[in-house]
Amino acid sequence: MTDLVARAKALAARRGRTLTSLMEDALRAVLEREGNPAKRSAVELPIGSGRLRPGVSLNDNVSLRDLMDDLG
Repeated sequence: MTDLVARAKALAARRGRTLTSLMEDALRAVLEREGNPAKRSAVELPIGSGRLRPGVSLNDNVSLRDLMDDLG
């Protein structure tokens, strides 16, 4: 028996439920999340000043690579 199944059985026992009913609830939750993307939590992305460093062109792969090497 895998560790996951053993943990699920223990949780079901603590809650006074069957393993099957616990698994059904888990599947419902996953399927609802998949079917309703609006309920997914938003990810906040960092926003910079919108300015490039002097000498860096977005059209110049070499300068972009050099900049990333300097920052890394």
